[in-house]
Amino acid sequence: MRPPVVAIVGRPNVGKSTLFNRITRSRAALVHDRPGLTRDRHYGRARIGEWPCIVIDTGGFEPVAKDGIEVEMARQARQAVLESDVVLFVLDGRKGLTAHDREIGIELRRSGRRVLLAVNKTEGMPREAVAAEFHELGLGEPYAISAAHGDGIRELLEQAVAPFYPESAAPAVGDDDGGWHDTPTAAQAQAAEDARAQAQADEAALGPRRVKVAVVGRPNAGKSTLINTLLGEERLIAFDQPGTTRDSVAIDFERNGKPYTLIDTAGVRRRGKVTDVIEKFSVVKTLQAIEDCNVSVLMIDATEGVADQDANIAGYILEAGRAVVVAVNKWDAIDLEARERLKAELERKLQFLGFARTHFISARKGTGVASLMRSVDDAFKAAMKKLPTPKLTRALIEAVERQQPPRRGPIRPKMRYAHQGGQNPPIIVIHGTSLDAISETYRRYLEGWFRKEFALEGTPLRIEFRVGANPYAQ
Repeated sequence: MRPPVVAIVGRPNVGKSTLFNRITRSRAALVHDRPGLTRDRHYGRARIGEWPCIVIDTGGFEPVAKDGIEVEMARQARQAVLESDVVLFVLDGRKGLTAHDREIGIELRRSGRRVLLAVNKTEGMPREAVAAEFHELGLGEPYAISAAHGDGIRELLEQAVAPFYPESAAPAVGDDDGGWHDTPTAAQAQAAEDARAQAQADEAALGPRRVKVAVVGRPNAGKSTLINTLLGEERLIAFDQPGTTRDSVAIDFERNGKPYTLIDTAGVRRRGKVTDVIEKFSVVKTLQAIEDCNVSVLMIDATEGVADQDANIAGYILEAGRAVVVAVNKWDAIDLEARERLKAELERKLQFLGFARTHFISARKGTGVASLMRSVDDAFKAAMKKLPTPKLTRALIEAVERQQPPRRGPIRPKMRYAHQGGQNPPIIVIHGTSLDAISETYRRYLEGWFRKEFALEGTPLRIEFRVGANPYAQ
């Protein structure tokens, strides 16, 4: 049976993302004491005893918004309600019932979905007295909870998902609050990450490996628009305003029978311009997405040209060792002269990404997107390629015969054999003597040689030198 879907909705800054993190036992959603932090829909998996469910976090619901980004946030919340089986309507117990809450309640009644009232921020307060005024909404019994401390979470979740499971499958919990009361520690969060990694490994054993693709770049480069075009729906808020995306949003989808996970990220500005604490959190989440992905798509705004910050982001990708594809967006918005100038800038400022393919696309119109995804597939294959030791050693011997490493004093380095030391990125380990005398220039020569011999296009390549111990050193 399909797990029930639980949507969390409410006005801004009532604790929806905190409740989402509590239920999913993770830190997936950004949390800060500022309204409007969450904007897109976030999906997570949870388990109440033996009962699995899917949880959707939403941004602040503004049912009467007429323009601006609030309209897009309201559309995301409405879509989450339509996808859900039960809705958790989160309210602020300290501020009481507001006119905004009444508007949301009216819309939820019209939706026809089952609604549970979660009166949040009630720690240290008499629960019955705090929840009494919310009976006015006419949506059933209010549940007094504290998402920050875990109070009342178990009872709320059991009421949310119990109708979807037989009575014999009661949740097996060991303590009074099912473990929801304790704040998730770093060890618990790591255990949850390990469990998800194991589930992904089991899934990979059963079918094609899911490719994680992170779309990164400066603000307003068209990252969300590209993902919406690939999905064929307005899944993410794509607004003509820098800084629209604040959190990293992972979305699973299939294209031509191949499974992918697309990760939309917040735009990264120069460090000197990042002063707001929310933007600092967003940058950290973006860097984590680069570390976790298999392939990074570096989005560049053709109308803005290639900035130094584009090179800095490319440096982050290269340092993480991730495969990369460069996508120059809004190519249809510039004239022929600007296109030639932009190509020259790409060669000059991103010359260290010479191994990556570059595509000139229009994310809004969808032109060039198909070839971009083919390059993503090729870059992933190159990053995960297995390099047999005999072939690597033969290629090393050919490279040395073609160009020997230069002497350093009376010693010439000798390279004996090579083997693969890792994937994503590919690591080639070369064994020999006096290898500490090999220059950086010769290392780059070897990188280019191996890249050409094994068709490693689209991925960084790392070479490590290992010198055996000299038995006569003493």
